[in-house]
Amino acid sequence: MDYVYGLHSVLEAIHLGKEMEKVFIRKSLNNERSKELIRLLRERDIPIQFVPNEKLQRISSKNHQGVIGLISMIEYGRLELLIPTLFEKGEIPFILILDEITDVRNLGAIARTAEFVGAHALVIPAKGSAQINADTIKTSSGALHKLPVCRVPELLDSITFLKNSGLKIVAGTEKGEKLYFDSDLSGPIALVMGSEETGISNNVLRMADQLVRIPQFGKVDSLNVSVAAGVLCYEVIRQRQLSSS
Repeated sequence: MDYVYGLHSVLEAIHLGKEMEKVFIRKSLNNERSKELIRLLRERDIPIQFVPNEKLQRISSKNHQGVIGLISMIEYGRLELLIPTLFEKGEIPFILILDEITDVRNLGAIARTAEFVGAHALVIPAKGSAQINADTIKTSSGALHKLPVCRVPELLDSITFLKNSGLKIVAGTEKGEKLYFDSDLSGPIALVMGSEETGISNNVLRMADQLVRIPQFGKVDSLNVSVAAGVLCYEVIRQRQLSSS
């Protein structure tokens, strides 16, 4: 991972258009320039982590002035620009929303499947999501360099935008009443997959138009989230092929 050290260097990198994965700021830092940086980071929806100086020193002993920026390995897309563009091209949007997927390998594997089946984008929250690092990109087999990833400050706001844009919100969850192959997954769709530990958050579930589940026949409680995402992605593609034939 590439780091930028120092308050002025981080500010300059952002103004030059560098994508930042996150910025670490010393908790005790409090001056006009640091306030300017924080305002800019929040405007750009760049995650901020306020940390003790010991954390910064563990990252690097260079003269960081209380600020270290982590440069992103990918360029993030903008959901509000992507969706209208897809409709203008006559394409039927297929979006994956990842609600706090925290394992880099799961994120990478889902990205690989999503790109392979022709999904248009991944949507991830700015906070609580796995970091897109070398391991994530390796697991994705490079898919994260090809598939748009939209990092958003609030998933609920993005889901509202997608609903207002005509997309059906479908949550893959064991709480679903209908089996996925008995559900209508055709048309513009945003498929939501939840975290490895707690699944999809209740607030997101309440916004979903459909809750679908994968049938269980064995004794294991659940599928790995990346495997479950693959099953549901291919059902979306299967139904699209049937409707177009």
